[in-house]
Amino acid sequence: MKNSINRRRYKLLADFAKVHGFLTEIYSLDTLNSYLLPQFFEYAHTHPFFNHKLTHRFGLWEEGGKLVGVACYEMDIGESFLVTDREHTFLLPEMLEFAEKELSAVNNNKRTLCVWVTDKETDKIELLSRNGYTKVHAEPVRIFSYDKPFRDVKLPDGYTIISLEDENDYKKIHDCLWKGFDHGDNPDDDIDCRIHMQSGPNFRKDLTTVIKAPNDDYACFAGMWLDEKNKYAYLEPLATVPEHRRKGLASIALTVGMKKTKALGAKYCFGGVPEFYTAIGFETICHREMWRREW
Repeated sequence: MKNSINRRRYKLLADFAKVHGFLTEIYSLDTLNSYLLPQFFEYAHTHPFFNHKLTHRFGLWEEGGKLVGVACYEMDIGESFLVTDREHTFLLPEMLEFAEKELSAVNNNKRTLCVWVTDKETDKIELLSRNGYTKVHAEPVRIFSYDKPFRDVKLPDGYTIISLEDENDYKKIHDCLWKGFDHGDNPDDDIDCRIHMQSGPNFRKDLTTVIKAPNDDYACFAGMWLDEKNKYAYLEPLATVPEHRRKGLASIALTVGMKKTKALGAKYCFGGVPEFYTAIGFETICHREMWRREW
């Protein structure tokens, strides 16, 4: 069986849709495929930190022209995801060997590779442990079930809620996300990165929520993605400008996005790591783990 499987390099312009479709087809809420969700994969591809120059180092495994496995990074070399469908987990040792060669980072004549898994993927964890990897980081994966009621938070006076369909000011988005992710008070002028981040084929302006401050600046930004096949929503990014925090804006913007995706058929939404999410009703379903080896 293994002899009929072909390994080749990822072609950024030709293979994105194929990999995205593969990740959609094999999605499992049980293991989350190492949290390499199709929305996670797409968001990274349009992120300013994404190293598009080395995506040829991604590995694709195909059987009869059908994709059965992917080895890739999120943003850059030094990290890796190893994902197969259920019938081809036997490829994982080969994929790890490939990742160690193609996706590891080299510093001071030493190679380092970090591999992401979830704590439910015992086969991958055992493989990594056997090959000298140690767990160096863990973080919760949280979801909000739409069976639960949404929080009712009052919008402060003077603030308004819009979507990017209503208004899409790239400069205001840039300022909001720059300050909202605590990069400082003086944003740079890289507006192009914000335009580029809206170029993904599944990015939806109508699902992106902005809360405007009384002075018309963007105070809070909540991006939302929808997986129509697997019926879930994926939040990315969520940020509030420091001077507008502790007013419930993030909770309001997130809830607006979740309500929209529920109306479109989603059953739950993926959130983030901070305790903010548990405070508003998100529940931890597993943990992402980073396993590291240096040689």
